[in-house]
Amino acid sequence: MAATDTATPATPLRAPLDRAWIAAHIPHSGAMCLLDTVEAWDEARIRCSATSHRDPRNPLRSRGRIAAVSGIEYAAQAMAVHGALHAVRDGALAGRPRVGYLASVRNVEARIARLDTLDAALVIEAERVSGDGNSILYGFTVRCDEHVLLTGRAAVVLDASAVIR
Repeated sequence: MAATDTATPATPLRAPLDRAWIAAHIPHSGAMCLLDTVEAWDEARIRCSATSHRDPRNPLRSRGRIAAVSGIEYAAQAMAVHGALHAVRDGALAGRPRVGYLASVRNVEARIARLDTLDAALVIEAERVSGDGNSILYGFTVRCDEHVLLTGRAAVVLDASAVIR
């Protein structure tokens, strides 16, 4: 996966992109912005990294632990960043992007019980499988030290009111 070239000279979109860029372009802020870096992205895929699973103040902690299924939130944020990158590249983003909602998560396979016990960074990969203007299907994988921790598929709805009509 190669970094995408800029669409306009004023909008640099080459990876890596840092946490400040991520937090400014997705609807997650403060401690809830879980990703540290966009390592690479292209039209269909994105790869991000995160170390927030080691933070004792991580908002996903329950009783001091972060369950492996919390990796779904990491993947959802990677998907949100992917959408923001497309919007910035296409000149369609003025401020934060449209809010997306996870409509469904399927075929989730967790190969560990917890994320907070891992010392190395998480690598989060998402691939756009299909979609239109209002809904997108992604496949995702969360890894640590090349070990697959969590996989699945997620359907994201961007404009819930358009789907309800």
